[in-house]
Amino acid sequence: MKNTCLFERFLKVVLGLFFLFISAGFMLSGVTVFPIFGFLIAFPLLFFSFFFFRAHLNKACQIERAI
Repeated sequence: MKNTCLFERFLKVVLGLFFLFISAGFMLSGVTVFPIFGFLIAFPLLFFSFFFFRAHLNKACQIERAI
């Protein structure tokens, strides 16, 4: 169970960073090369990045909060 949780956390962070860096690349190209096309692609990718960073893990992998 621990290995599954570690894999889920790692995958969540990797996907979030992947979409964040790809989005930053399209934003940079939106400023320099493709003004409209770059931003049209960058904003949905930025949304996916935040979605993966905020995604909830299954109940077995949740960190219990101390009260």
